[in-house]
Amino acid sequence: MVLKIISATEAKVGTSVILDGQSYIVKKVDISKTGKHGHAKCRIEAVGILNGNKKVFVVPGHERFEVPYVEKKKGQVLSVTDSKISVMDLESFETIDLDLPEELKGQLEENANLEYWDVEGVLIAKKKL
Repeated sequence: MVLKIISATEAKVGTSVILDGQSYIVKKVDISKTGKHGHAKCRIEAVGILNGNKKVFVVPGHERFEVPYVEKKKGQVLSVTDSKISVMDLESFETIDLDLPEELKGQLEENANLEYWDVEGVLIAKKKL
C-alpha cells in the first residue's frame, strides 16, 4: 500500500521511497540547479530497509517516487532461537514470528521489549527498547 507520491526534489533525509520495487530510506540528497535549458538533477543516496543495501542514483527533479507505508509497532519477546524470535504485539496481543537480525543477536532475551516495523506487509525486527 503506497502512502503517497512525491517528486525527487521533495525527498528529504529520513524519507522512505520505493525504488525498483524495494523500500529504501533516504540518507543524503544533493540537488543541482537548473541549467539554461535543463532541469534540476537530484543525486540521492539511500539504504534498503529490508536488506541494508546502499543505492546511489541521479534523477531529474520532476521524477516521481512512491512513499511506502511503514508502521512502527512495539512488541514483547516471548522466545528466542538462533534465527527466529516470537513476539507478542503490545496493542493487539497477537503472536508473530520474526527473523532475528544479526545486529540484535545476543541483545534480546525473553520478556524484553522491541520495536518492529511493518513495511508493505513485511515484518522486520529493528531495535531493542
